Amino acid sequence: MTYLKIFTESIKQAFSALATNKLRTILSLLGILIGIFSIIAVMSAVDSLEENIKSGFKELGSDVVYIDKMPWTEDPNQNYWKYAKRPDPTFKDYNAINERSKLAEFATFVIFNGGKTIFYENNSVSDAFIMGSTYEYIRLGSANIEKGRYFTQMEYDRGTNVMVLGAEVANSLFENKEAIGQYVKFMGQKFRVIGTLEAEGDNMFNFINFDEVIWITYNNAKRYINVSDPTKVGELLSIKALPGVEMDDIKGELTGILRAQRRLRPIQDNDFAVNELSMLENVIGPIFSMLNIVGGIIAFFALIVGMFSVANIMFVSVKERTNIIGIKKALGASKGIIVSEFLIESTILCTLGGLIGIGFVGLVMRVLNAYTPLSFSLSWGNIFIGVIASVIVGIISGIIPAIQASNLDPVEAIRQ
Repeated sequence: MTYLKIFTESIKQAFSALATNKLRTILSLLGILIGIFSIIAVMSAVDSLEENIKSGFKELGSDVVYIDKMPWTEDPNQNYWKYAKRPDPTFKDYNAINERSKLAEFATFVIFNGGKTIFYENNSVSDAFIMGSTYEYIRLGSANIEKGRYFTQMEYDRGTNVMVLGAEVANSLFENKEAIGQYVKFMGQKFRVIGTLEAEGDNMFNFINFDEVIWITYNNAKRYINVSDPTKVGELLSIKALPGVEMDDIKGELTGILRAQRRLRPIQDNDFAVNELSMLENVIGPIFSMLNIVGGIIAFFALIVGMFSVANIMFVSVKERTNIIGIKKALGASKGIIVSEFLIESTILCTLGGLIGIGFVGLVMRVLNAYTPLSFSLSWGNIFIGVIASVIVGIISGIIPAIQASNLDPVEAIRQ
């Protein structure tokens, strides 16, 4: 109970001292505020950027293999001509994998084409991009239908003129009208809208912007688009592994199937790359670790500046209260009590500054969310780190002034 009373009285005295010397308190708060703001802002910005990129990766799927010209682990500017000469993934590759693979749950092939205009009554959307997919694509789960439905197997087989629209395309065309069941004019043909996708929102790291997509079947797309022209069409060949299958196993199987399909001799190198999501994460992981280290070093020096400002204020506080310290020691106050009073004061001061700095980080995150396409957030983990850092800085800043105060001679202190 005695220690609790001492602790309570120390807190009251600390707040009283802070309230009495407002200008000094504000200057001290400003120093630690800037330090904590710097370190938490850097950590939150790096974490948010990494999360934005990884959320874009989620469209690809963690158990999905992608066939491409070049490996995702290499810089596109390195060996460019080597990979540029490789053939693009084709519908024949897709068929070969579907027919021969024992480890794949399914494969899907998608083509992309842009620069088209879609019309509905007096409204139109220019430069829309088309996605023509094989029937299995919906099973990847990278796009979700909000209203209406997906293509039926019969519609896919026959190449029926039906489409699913992204949220932005549907809103621009139909405004407040219901899109499902409406007929639009596209590539000189009438198409019926059978579904609309959930809005994804702004994220510059989305690999496919489904908000602006016109989604039709592959069999329908090849009627109106030259799917063999690589300069006008982009391709995506994806293979989802069966549950429990190791990624290395299915990658090995796919390599054998594609080498046979493309009739590569044993001495020839692969003219394709077999990629997976973890390859991208392995590339960006070290980058963000380095950003955290660099940002942490910069923020550390900002925190050091705040620490010295608080320590300086505490030395001034000891000097101003020398007489009171002498009286307390004359009445029997121990060194531990004197030390605890000043440590509590410096810790409270730094914690208040840290909390205000964290509040400013949260405010900045909200402003960035409102005016940028990225999603920024202040995690509870970073808040906890900010509070702990504030407490540690408070203890370090106050320990030397507190020891100095506890070592004062009572008689000499009272005379001052």
